[in-house]
Amino acid sequence: MFARASKAARAARCTAVAIAAMSAAVAAGQPAAPPLPEGQALTDLVAGLDTQLFDSFNRCADPAQLARHAALFDEKVEFYHDRGGVTWTRERMLENTRRNVCGKIRRELVQGSLRVYPLPGFGAMEIGEHRFCAPDGGACAGRGEFVVLWHRDGDAWRATRVLSYAHRAEPGAR
Repeated sequence: MFARASKAARAARCTAVAIAAMSAAVAAGQPAAPPLPEGQALTDLVAGLDTQLFDSFNRCADPAQLARHAALFDEKVEFYHDRGGVTWTRERMLENTRRNVCGKIRRELVQGSLRVYPLPGFGAMEIGEHRFCAPDGGACAGRGEFVVLWHRDGDAWRATRVLSYAHRAEPGAR
């Protein structure tokens, strides 16, 4: 029977693999990835990504905005939605967006709900709440929670995993 490796042993192996990968990149003449921004700088960066993502989402009836929206997602994005199920690719996710969102709803971030956490060697995790409103600036009828995993590749940031869940009526909505 195989013995389970301790947490410390698994962590040591992971650290050794990461160091070996960085050493190989340096030896091959590839620069090591710059460190992630920290604290408020990372929060500001991810808040800006959220703004870009949902500004284009809110205007996706315009094909140029839909293309801008698509560019913020990895080709193999995994999108988990508690009402719509799971999509495994950017193209399928965009089909759902075209069909269910464009010209029909507008998304607003709930003020003060955004939280950002670094994911060393990968990017960042964004967590928050959002409202879904009439596209013309009218009333908001729904609310949900979300998690977006952002991957940094050089200077580019793309969403690789999205969870949208806990959808419910907006308090006070009729």
